[in-house]
Amino acid sequence: MLMSIELILNSVNINFVAFNKYLYPNQLNGIFFTIFIITIAAAEAAVAIAIIINLYRSHRSIDVEDADELKW
Repeated sequence: MLMSIELILNSVNINFVAFNKYLYPNQLNGIFFTIFIITIAAAEAAVAIAIIINLYRSHRSIDVEDADELKW
């Protein structure tokens, strides 16, 4: 699911850059939105890595089927 979000954000970035180049070539609004989205995607990847690390620490596996019940 996280990979799907990454692909969607990358496609939005391509659209912002393309529309900015052809509709408003002298302005950088599309580039600024793209940099903002790249920052959000990096933060999302960091959160995903943190979730995976915590899942592994608590269950000694990253398999989702093993994580369905809490083992405190």
